[in-house]
Amino acid sequence: MCVILSALADPVRLSIVEQLAEKGELPVGAISSPHNITAPAISRHLRVLESAGVIERRIDRQWRICSLQKPTIQDVIDWAQRLIN
Repeated sequence: MCVILSALADPVRLSIVEQLAEKGELPVGAISSPHNITAPAISRHLRVLESAGVIERRIDRQWRICSLQKPTIQDVIDWAQRLIN
């Protein structure tokens, strides 16, 4: 759980997760467009999220597609629910 929370603690990574939650699967270009950071920086953020199990990346022809790992997000929700109950 600490790895997941650590990955979500960064504002850019949290914003990426919010984008994916709102819009579903997105290519990396669409994920990076609202952020004023370089492509290598976005790639590093995506790598952290993927390593934590928060997102999944796949290649579809020339596009890199990212999607949320909903079971991981559900684990965070369940953990938070246990804290407040």
